[in-house]
Amino acid sequence: MKKSIHLLYLLLLLGALQIETVPEAKAAQKPNFVVIFADDLGYGDLGSFGHPSIRTPNLDRMAVEGQRWTSFYVGASVCTPSRAALMTGRLPIRNGMMSAQSRVLFPNSEGGLPASEITIAELLKEQGYATAVIGKWHLGHLPQYLPTAHGFDTYWGVPYSNDMDALAGFPGYGKESARDAHYAATIQQYNVPILRDTEVVERPADQNTLTSRYADKAIEFIGAHRDQPFFVYLAHNLPHIPLFAGKDFRGGSRRGLFGDVVEEIDAGVGRIVATLKELGLDRNTLVVFTSDNGPWLPFKTHGGSAGLLRQGKGTTYEGGMREPTIFWWPGKIVPKVQMEMGTTMDLLPTFCALAGAATPQDRTLDGYDLSPLLLGSAEKGPRDTVFYWREEKLFAVREGPWKAHFITEGCYGVGDKREVHAIPELYQLEQDPSEKYNVASLHPDVVARLKGVAERHKATLTPVTNQLEKRSSAALR
Repeated sequence: MKKSIHLLYLLLLLGALQIETVPEAKAAQKPNFVVIFADDLGYGDLGSFGHPSIRTPNLDRMAVEGQRWTSFYVGASVCTPSRAALMTGRLPIRNGMMSAQSRVLFPNSEGGLPASEITIAELLKEQGYATAVIGKWHLGHLPQYLPTAHGFDTYWGVPYSNDMDALAGFPGYGKESARDAHYAATIQQYNVPILRDTEVVERPADQNTLTSRYADKAIEFIGAHRDQPFFVYLAHNLPHIPLFAGKDFRGGSRRGLFGDVVEEIDAGVGRIVATLKELGLDRNTLVVFTSDNGPWLPFKTHGGSAGLLRQGKGTTYEGGMREPTIFWWPGKIVPKVQMEMGTTMDLLPTFCALAGAATPQDRTLDGYDLSPLLLGSAEKGPRDTVFYWREEKLFAVREGPWKAHFITEGCYGVGDKREVHAIPELYQLEQDPSEKYNVASLHPDVVARLKGVAERHKATLTPVTNQLEKRSSAALR
């Protein structure tokens, strides 16, 4: 009898210890990371960033519960180099992913993100993370460049832009009539593939269902890996042209087809957040939402809006590289409107700091750890400069509120021709975010200082093989 009592007491004690230790184990678990990357979404295209007729309730709620960053930048103003910057924490000029000859990778490109580059996924995998890319990769479609060769366990999506592989003889958005608000493309006009890891599983991709299926795949991966830390990189192909929306969203937005697309992306974000809450993962998951570059202005209502910012995609004006950005992590992030500067290159060191991973010490990183700003232990951010590269030239530099333009050029197809400025143009971005008033003549000392910042930065670069200029006649089969 005494033995039975002692055994029962021991079992109860062990049970109590288990109850005590489980929460501690969960508290010590490494955080999950979800990055949602839109394509060609402008600074002014979300409700929380001022759009008057696009409804984005899920992202707007995240902006209130988390941090809405008003000075967050990408590493380049077009697809491929911008994505290389996010993945590596490095300016794309450092790894051959930026070119004056070929601005992005194409289906007949033979280059891609070099194996020597270290990605966020590779660093997190060393910490036991499950990793996935869902959506647009655009860092090389050949097997040696796909996500599965760069630290990701799995990949499902379109390997490049959704306007590529257009049928021969089909002018698509090149026609003026195709830029009308009522124009709608068909999936048969663009023979883009969907890959699962390295295998083509659908061609042409049903782009009408692509946005919702990307959300489905993200939710599926999160559910399958709920018991280990995970990193999900969900890169939408939209609202890059051609625009497609699911039947439940088509015709629903006051903004037309472009608004339909953005509202469907927002709905998918809402479903992912709801899944994190249902699985009890929301308080251990950092979600970041932003875009690869600004709006593609030549396409009129099929393109987005940079709001009060100047110009759009392809330019080094603010509208080309400053993006609407939201960080969300309930119970961890201090809610606020964050006016300090950040960039997508800061995600790699930030995630490493939060996951307990070391950052590479054998190369120059262009990112900073933003976690003190996110978690409320700092008011001043670590970043004081932003470098604006276009093709293979440094066009502009921002330091604090000041931005100097050494070279200016408008958006592809519209805007001003390239001009090299003997006296750089100077703008005070906190007082003049629209870059309307050149004050160089009033502040020659600031101009001189920023010229020095630019020269010191360029001195840190070393020659690399240009990956975007490797071409062949063979496309993905």
